[in-house]
Amino acid sequence: MQPDHILLRFGELTLKGRNRSRFENQVVSHVQRILKGYPNASLSKTFGRVYIELNGEPYEPIKEGLKKVFGLSSFSPVLKCAVDLEEIQKVALSAMLSFSKEPKTFKVRVKRAYKAFPYVTQELNHLIGSYVLRQMKDLKVDVHHPEVELTVEIREEGTFVYSETVQGAKGLPVDSSGKSMLMLSGGIDSPVAGWYAMRRGIQIEAVHFHSYPYTSERAKQKVIDLTRILSEYTKEIKLHLVPFTEIQTRLKQMKNDNLLITLMRRAMFRITEKLAEKEQAMAIITGENLGQVASQTMPSLHVINKVTGIPVLRPLIMMEKQEIIRVAEEIGTYETSILPYEDCCTIFLPKSPSTNPNLRLVEKLEAGMDWMDEEIDRAVRDTEVMTITSDMKDEPELSDEFERLF
Repeated sequence: MQPDHILLRFGELTLKGRNRSRFENQVVSHVQRILKGYPNASLSKTFGRVYIELNGEPYEPIKEGLKKVFGLSSFSPVLKCAVDLEEIQKVALSAMLSFSKEPKTFKVRVKRAYKAFPYVTQELNHLIGSYVLRQMKDLKVDVHHPEVELTVEIREEGTFVYSETVQGAKGLPVDSSGKSMLMLSGGIDSPVAGWYAMRRGIQIEAVHFHSYPYTSERAKQKVIDLTRILSEYTKEIKLHLVPFTEIQTRLKQMKNDNLLITLMRRAMFRITEKLAEKEQAMAIITGENLGQVASQTMPSLHVINKVTGIPVLRPLIMMEKQEIIRVAEEIGTYETSILPYEDCCTIFLPKSPSTNPNLRLVEKLEAGMDWMDEEIDRAVRDTEVMTITSDMKDEPELSDEFERLF
């Protein structure tokens, strides 16, 4: 079926009360960025429904863009026709005949919002269904488990017929829940953590630690590529590339190998917190997963967390690894994440890192590092900042008319 409209659904945004219009406007702004490359397509809103009028623009590429809009629960490709029984029957049949493989069973579900239409819902179910059955001899009705559920919405402004519901990214629109710093390592987990954070409306800025020349330019490019993939779900993402070589090598020289990872992570958190203060971010996001590695046991997380005064959000903390991999594959980061370019957390990995570090001992060791504060400040000063964007163009302003509709 080549639709002429797309019906958009906002999901949990309908529960936002007085803030609903603000949240919906943010979703609509993202949709408008997707439509920027399709000049004939336009948005319209009527009685609780938002539609894209395609006006000849292709459905499939717009569909792929809509899948990446946070706050969009689902959407459906739609055929629109007049509020006329014969027209509705013909369009319903056209929708059923559009499948590449003819379905064996179906049901009709009528939503009669236009109460002046001279047929009640049950009549319409029968009148539309029987018409389709007469034209498709091998088709049968199954009201419980149909292959196709044909939905017919009858409204004053027209009738909308559809049989497919495409799942959206759901969640809250990006930038609706404040800003946080994502510690982006280049592995599988941290990009997924960033995606989950954005899905809850958080604007992220990524922070990556590199230890040149121990880490290569290809490792840096890998992180840039991961940030670009994540930026497809928002307008742009700022990436902070932190030089970590000096701190890492000096920690290695201290000969406390079992605590090296703990000390490194605490230094990273201190730097990220300072960057958060500069960028007015309210939290740190990590891809940590309980028990996955030595620094992610409960005692290690406790000791590492003590070094920062702002909240640390860990979206993946209770997830199974295969579940994280599945999400990474779905959002498009997995193939880039598994490229074999080492990050700074793996190049000096000790043979037996502590899984139960002692906080007093760690703090005592750090108290003797009279160089640490200066090096942390230097790392913050020397951080390279890049703004990574997807192929989306600048965000358009909402038209006065559309603003009024919301």
